[in-house]
Amino acid sequence: MTIHALEEMAEDNLDIFDVEHAIFNGRLVRSRWDGRGRVCYTFYGTAADEMSAVGIVGRFTESRRSLIITVYKMDETKS
Repeated sequence: MTIHALEEMAEDNLDIFDVEHAIFNGRLVRSRWDGRGRVCYTFYGTAADEMSAVGIVGRFTESRRSLIITVYKMDETKS
């Protein structure tokens, strides 16, 4: 996880369990190339409470590890 993702999680009162739940029970909504030739993935899901909508953006590193770039709580107008 990037420092940015950790800061955004804290700001939105989310924790790692919310992020895991959103990834494992959510859906991939977009994949796109970033400015450096890497593919970034956006997931939408729900937090562990199964009520709060969560967005997650991540990518794979050169060593094939997943890197979560940012996490955010979505309000109903964005989902």
